[in-house]
Order: sequence, then structure tokens, then C-alpha cells
Amino acid sequence: MDKEAQKRLAGRKALEYVEDGTVVGVGTGSTVAHFIDALATIKHRIEGAVSSSERSTALLKEHGIPVFDLNSTGGLPLYVDGADECDPWNRLIKGGGAALTREKILAAASSKFVCLIDPAKQVDLLGAFPLPIEVIPMARSYVARQIVKLGGQPVWRDGVTTDNGNWILDVHNLRLSDPVRAEADYGRIVGVVCVGLFAARPADVVIVGDQIRANR
Repeated sequence: MDKEAQKRLAGRKALEYVEDGTVVGVGTGSTVAHFIDALATIKHRIEGAVSSSERSTALLKEHGIPVFDLNSTGGLPLYVDGADECDPWNRLIKGGGAALTREKILAAASSKFVCLIDPAKQVDLLGAFPLPIEVIPMARSYVARQIVKLGGQPVWRDGVTTDNGNWILDVHNLRLSDPVRAEADYGRIVGVVCVGLFAARPADVVIVGDQIRANR
């Protein structure tokens, strides 16, 4: 089965976690786009969605799904998103689409975080995919120097500005045996807005194709 078919299956499978009459948190990326397509088939059963990016907001609105601001909804019962890497304990690297800060906010505000991935995103150790870190533009060089001190190799994602008006540093050549500690260490650097490690708050459920993957 090809990758796009796996993503479509995962998007449909995630509908099993959507409760009638609720507002659903929706992430960003190609797999989530398939979830939004699937969500549109039951849009009459939900109140609407909160989105992590302008791109997903536009797609939701194209399908006629109302989009709300998190400030007006309060906590959410469900957040559905993808990932760039996922380890056996459902800890993730996210941010390839530069929406990591809003994604982490929605994950934190939700009772259940369902992550949709294709099999290639499964890894034993996080770090082969460069770790995205969102930074305040004026602090880019300072943050990069501090990352080097911690053993990372930061590369500015030139030409990319987040929906929050910030920049992205992608940190290469990592082997994250303790991603919870790494998330905290990078997050303490002054000028960092968000670290694309979802380790302190990992996914509650990971769906690979149409299979729910057990957490080790």
C-alpha cells in the first residue's frame, strides 16, 4: 500500500475518536489534510474545529467546517495531528510544517492527542529528522550559538516565517535518547518560542494506516 493510501486510512480511522457535538483540535500537514477530508463527511455531527495553522484553517473552511479560536472554546476533548518522527513511546518530533508552537498549544489544551503517521515515521530513536525550534527573529544567532554548546548543529530555515511571525532553526545530527530532557534544555534558551519535541506530553494514541499502535 502506498504512502498516500496509508495516510487516507489513518485520517478515516481517527474519526472513531471524534465525539458528537464537540469542537475538534486539528493539526497541520499532509496526513492531517486527509483527516480534514474525512471530518467533512461528519461535519453535521460536530460543532466545529480549532486549527493549528492558517493552511488547515483554509482547508476546514473550504469544507464548510466552522473554525473557532481556542480562547473562546476552552479545553478540547480531542486533538488530531501528524508527526515527522515517532518513537516507541509515542514521543514525537514535529514542526516540519513550521506550525509547532500552535500544535503544542492545542496538544496541551486537549484531553486526548491522536497522532496519525505513515510507517516511515516510526523510529527507535528520535533525531534523524532535524529538530525544528521556533525562535524570535532577533535572537536567531544567539539561540544558534547556545544550541551548538548543547551539541546540536542548527541550520536556519531561510525564507520561512511561522504564522506567529517567527523563524525556524532546524537542529541536525541529534540522537535523542532522553527527549524529555532535551525538550526542557532547548526550551530554556532565551529567545526560543517552542521546541518541536512532543516528549513531556506525548501522543496518547498513534494510528499507523488503519492500525492503532500500542505504546511500549
